[in-house]
Amino acid sequence: MADTAPSSRILRRYLSELRKTLRKWQHMLQPSGDRISKIAVLDMLAHNWWLGFTSFGGPSVHFQIFRRLYVEKYQWLDESQYVELFALCQALSGPGSTKMHLAINMLHYDLLNGVLAFLIWSLPMALAAFGLALGVHNIGAQLPDPVYALLSGLNSATVGIIALAAIQLSAKAITDRLTRVLVFLGAAAGMLYNALWYFPVIMVAGGLATVVIDLRLFQRTWKAMWMSKPEDDRVTEEHELATPVAADSTSQIHATNAGSSHKAVPSADQTAIPLDPATPAPAAVRTSWKVGTAIIAAFFVSFIVIMVCRGTIRGTTRGFDLFANLYLAGTIIFGGGPVVIPLLREYIVAPGWVSPRDFLLGLAITQAFPGPNFNFAVYLGTLAVADTSIPPVVGAMIGFVGIFTPGLWLLVGTTKIWATVRKVHAVRAALRGIHAAAVGLVFTAVYRLFQIGYLDAEAQGGSSLSRDGWWVVIISAACYGGMHFHLSPPLAIVLGAIMGLIWYGVTK
Repeated sequence: MADTAPSSRILRRYLSELRKTLRKWQHMLQPSGDRISKIAVLDMLAHNWWLGFTSFGGPSVHFQIFRRLYVEKYQWLDESQYVELFALCQALSGPGSTKMHLAINMLHYDLLNGVLAFLIWSLPMALAAFGLALGVHNIGAQLPDPVYALLSGLNSATVGIIALAAIQLSAKAITDRLTRVLVFLGAAAGMLYNALWYFPVIMVAGGLATVVIDLRLFQRTWKAMWMSKPEDDRVTEEHELATPVAADSTSQIHATNAGSSHKAVPSADQTAIPLDPATPAPAAVRTSWKVGTAIIAAFFVSFIVIMVCRGTIRGTTRGFDLFANLYLAGTIIFGGGPVVIPLLREYIVAPGWVSPRDFLLGLAITQAFPGPNFNFAVYLGTLAVADTSIPPVVGAMIGFVGIFTPGLWLLVGTTKIWATVRKVHAVRAALRGIHAAAVGLVFTAVYRLFQIGYLDAEAQGGSSLSRDGWWVVIISAACYGGMHFHLSPPLAIVLGAIMGLIWYGVTK
């Protein structure tokens, strides 16, 4: 016992010194937010280098990480500015958390360092997705039965994770009856029909609906028509409505409608886009609107040119077809990672470039990667050119550039005109409708993946997870565990794989 006490003290002293050393290195590698170098690139690297390796959990977790880091620790912007940037990034197409990361670094440093920060954030797991694709391409046509069970478990957990994301996003998007209806209709419409042009139409319809309701266009149109009538006609109609019974009932109806309308139609500031026009925009955002307009116009010119070429020379070269499809997907994706899944299935799997089995395999594994979920396009781009003369690394680069460029290009242009645009009521109204419809499409992603999540030797293209209640149990466990027990997505994926193997051991 006498020898044990000194040994324990030495061990405690050693552990204490080790903790101090680790904290010292952590402080050196993760600065407090103050500028540590006059060279902006080095300062940006010091403040961002590890995020691409450690940010697990998808966009919802990424936003929490960014708030703790950039608002609470670094204090590069305050809470109101963060909320405004969050709303702007959510309202634009493309990868939500990646746009947020780019915007914060771009506003703190400059455009060049913002782009470099984006590369540091996204490239680590893009390289991992490229390596995964090379490995999957060398897998045989038929896998062992336990592997199919494992993959079905992975897919079930992925469905549960996306279902939780849909619930969390809808909680933020639903602020009144109108947005509640738009989320429901967006989900229902996406489940009932599927086409390449369909999702953008749903989101545009959602934006038009909120513009019409928030700006009271029906009431204004009716009032304009009423005032344009001859005076004799107006007097006649007023006389017809002036009978005792009609007057009594009409006044009650008008009183009821006035009260309900006042409560049901919020201003655009009481929405999922919580912007206050009276609050000044972040200083770095208040730049020339002409520059921003030129950037946005250049993007739409590029989009039109690419889409015209896509329609005229489709099928002549796999590389351009792949780029055009991913550029289109990156332009029309609102809602981030969960929404990109059904679109990529339509644009990559439907043409026959990637097999459904490889799509589902990569989806299940990349969900456990840190960094942006859009890196899934790197995996798909590599596989899409596997049977052509195009090198796999070129396919990966096409996937990376095609999926990320549209959203980031639009973000750069929008930040330069946002100080002006944010004051327009119609713009804020349209953004909340687009946002609500896009959230509804996340539920569509849950349904689509549920229908193709089960894999076996006979159903390598995927079939419904309803074939066995065990897969529904995995879905529920991933969703419920994440909601109430803070089960992280990577751990949920691992547990789904284990439960899939348990199912195989019990049933086979």
